[in-house]
Formats: sequence, structure tokens, C-alpha cells
Amino acid sequence: MSILPTATQYARNAIFSGLMPNKIAEMFPELWVDEDEEEGKNLNEKPLIQTQLDRYRRRNTFSYNKINDAAAADKLIAHFNEFGGNDLNVVVFNFIDMLSHARTESRAIRELAADEAAYRSLTLSWFRHTPLSELMRRLADTDYRVIITTDHGSIRVSNPIKVVGDRAVNTNLRYKLGKSLAYNPKEVFEIKEPRRVFLPKPNISTAYIFAWGDNFFAYPNNYNYYVTYYRDTFQHGGISLEEMLIPLVTLKSKKK
Repeated sequence: MSILPTATQYARNAIFSGLMPNKIAEMFPELWVDEDEEEGKNLNEKPLIQTQLDRYRRRNTFSYNKINDAAAADKLIAHFNEFGGNDLNVVVFNFIDMLSHARTESRAIRELAADEAAYRSLTLSWFRHTPLSELMRRLADTDYRVIITTDHGSIRVSNPIKVVGDRAVNTNLRYKLGKSLAYNPKEVFEIKEPRRVFLPKPNISTAYIFAWGDNFFAYPNNYNYYVTYYRDTFQHGGISLEEMLIPLVTLKSKKK
């Protein structure tokens, strides 16, 4: 299971640190970035892994690799033999997130991934022709234990829900947090005491709301344009089985 919000800033940082988001913010404030800060929200993943090793007093060596394009993937393969010098190698492939954003912004990609089946087919085609496939073949020839997982899933949204907030409210379409949110409580899953569910509370009156089903949040300003632009896109951050049920697969080579 993922955690709420089902967004990288929270879910992936929780995996790497071994801590819930509010504990990261309390114990390592220099590594946590609040929603209203302009700094990138996922720039501290490597040091968060180190904090977990330090907390358990482990002296394991590790590498951290984030793959955002084909050039970075090719570089990873070129340095494959260096993996053997580490106890742990972490590789983050950002393609699925990038595809969901591209599908929102590109009409051509939206046509290619018209529905869930087409979306999966496009992802499979990418995997077969990407260095990730080559990486898996290389790993099959070793005695490495390989763990594959993700931080969240996504869901295709179609039903807009109106929400009003100040200028500091975050931009995610499936969850909102703020001190002055206006919404219909019957249409959302709300958390008024964030610390009870291990979430940071930037302000004394901060509340979180989450979209369920195929709902997404839209602002009254430019409502029709907003709805037209985001309807039928894949989003994450909310509370649904599609977002919260995630794979966790452990692989061992049959050749060893």
C-alpha cells in the first residue's frame, strides 16, 4: 500500500527514509520541503536513504541513480559493473510519471494512450525498447536480489469537484492542503488533524482533503477551461485502489 497523499513528495520520500512524512519534517527539516516552497520536492532522496542507514547503524555502501531520459539510462548501463562494489543500488525510473504528465500536456500522447489498456500497452512498448530491459537482462546474469516497486499508482479522472483556496494552496488535482479551503465535505475525504495520520502541519489550521473515485479538484476561476484541459487525464495523489495498491516484487536469477 502507498500512503496518503499518493504523491512522490510524500510516498517516495517515506520509502527512502523509512519514516512517515511528519517525522521527516521533524527529524530532518533541512531535507523536507513544504508544499508552499518553490524548491524541488524530490531533490533529497539520496540523503534520505543515508538517514535510514544511519538510524539503524548500518555501514552499507549504496548508489543512487535517477533516470529521467535515455542518455541517463545509457550511462547507467555503461557503469553497470560498478554496482558490484555496493551493498545497495537504488535506481529510480521516472518514465511512468513523465508519461502521465505528457499525456496531459500533449494531444498526440493522449491519442496514443486513449484509455487504460492503451496506456499499459504504451508502457510495455517503452520497457521493451529501453535500457531498463537491458538492465534486467544484465541483472539476470548475476546473483543480485532485485526489488521492484513504486511509490504510487494513478487513476483516470473525469468528474470535477469545486474547491476554493488561497494562493498558497498546492496544485495537485487529487489532494489539497491549506488553512482556508472551501469545499463540500460530502464530496471529499478530509483530514482535519494531519498529525493523527503522520502528515506535516505547516500551519495551525492546515487541513488535507483527498479526491476519491474518478474525481478531481477544479477552481471556480476559469472552471470550464480547467475541466476541459484535465478531464480524462491520469492523476495521482488521492485515495483510490488504483493509486494506493502498488506492486512489490522480489526477483532472483534462475541461473544462479
